Amino acid sequence: MSSEKKLSTQELVRQQLEKKKQSQANGSSKMNGNNAGHKMKSQQTKKTSTTRRKMGS
Repeated sequence: MSSEKKLSTQELVRQQLEKKKQSQANGSSKMNGNNAGHKMKSQQTKKTSTTRRKMGS
């Protein structure tokens, strides 16, 4: 019975993965429907190079 349960849980996880892949392929996800058209941008700010400050230009 426990092995049967393991199989069913594995199957459930597999099905969820398939659904996730399909939704990503379609470009629409339930989790972030608002950000469907927008790409995530990195939050690291661009640091100005110190060489410019040293040269004085």
